[in-house]
Amino acid sequence: QVQLTESGGGSVQAGGSLRLSCVASGYTYSRYCWGWFRQAPGKERDRVATIDINGRTRYADSVKGRFTIAQDNANNTLILQMNSLNAEDTAMYYCAADPLAPTYCSSSGCYCSPRQDSYWGQGTQVTVSS
Repeated sequence: QVQLTESGGGSVQAGGSLRLSCVASGYTYSRYCWGWFRQAPGKERDRVATIDINGRTRYADSVKGRFTIAQDNANNTLILQMNSLNAEDTAMYYCAADPLAPTYCSSSGCYCSPRQDSYWGQGTQVTVSS
């Protein structure tokens, strides 16, 4: 059974940074598609960033150049480094792991995306004040 535990959320002023972590257990880490998602009050959950088994990453347009997804394989941890935060980044952030995620390819490259029935963490709240 895969278990995911997020941490690192908190309150920060606009322009600040946060580093989210997602510690995973109960699986073979390298065989999953990993992703960070977020959900603001009254809105749908949106994909923020993903990384596949080949290290290919994909970011939502709204976070490109500000957020970085990475894997710390030694510690079975998924990282989301968030810089230049703004009020629109306020949301609950979730990590997800999916061993059967589909791969999508376009002229800009290929990426994976965890499905709805992936493994999910409980979430960590990020609040950015302007």
